[in-house]
Amino acid sequence: MTGIYVLTILFGVIGMLISWRLKSKFKQYAEVPLQSNLSGQQIAEKMLADHGIYDVRVISVDGQLTDHYNPSNKTVNLSADVYHGRNAASAAVAAHECGHAVQHAQAYSFLQFRSAMVPLLNIANGFMPILLMIGMMILYSTGSATLLSIGVALFALATVFSFVTLPVEFDASNRALAWIKNNQIVNASEYEMSKDALWWAAMTYVVAALAMLAQLLYYLNLLGGRRSND
Repeated sequence: MTGIYVLTILFGVIGMLISWRLKSKFKQYAEVPLQSNLSGQQIAEKMLADHGIYDVRVISVDGQLTDHYNPSNKTVNLSADVYHGRNAASAAVAAHECGHAVQHAQAYSFLQFRSAMVPLLNIANGFMPILLMIGMMILYSTGSATLLSIGVALFALATVFSFVTLPVEFDASNRALAWIKNNQIVNASEYEMSKDALWWAAMTYVVAALAMLAQLLYYLNLLGGRRSND
């Protein structure tokens, strides 16, 4: 039990370090102007057009590293720095988010599965924290594990979601990197920067998924240990 608890904390610390490293990498590569002088918006629109996708809008959103693809309204949402940026970091992010749009257009199975989980996960996230907190209190005070078991089941769903996200993110990056390379959006050195930036971005998802798994194991061991004492 103690080992899993320590592992959870360790993954949390690693996650913060990787997040810091990701931001520093993007800041570094954002200072490298693209030889092609294309903006993130132009890159995104070109990638969509090259894949025959004309019903997806590219828009600018507030915040930093807030870039995402929204399949419900078919929008590629780029942060202002990426939308207007003409650098290796902007190229990587813009193409990556369009990679999700391509996945959507081509009915990529993992994206479909992930999207199908979202409504249920949104409901689960609304109840999960309170169920886990109150469930832990009841478990220690009365020995009843019913409420905590429900909370853990919802947490398990969220953990599955985090792992389903991994192939979706890696595939989008692979599509992005292949396209920007084959279409000469970036030169050789810019490509390596884009690849490195997307790798660090992917690592944030990997560590987050492993941290959730460690926490899930903690809850499961807690439930198992309590039942073995009954």
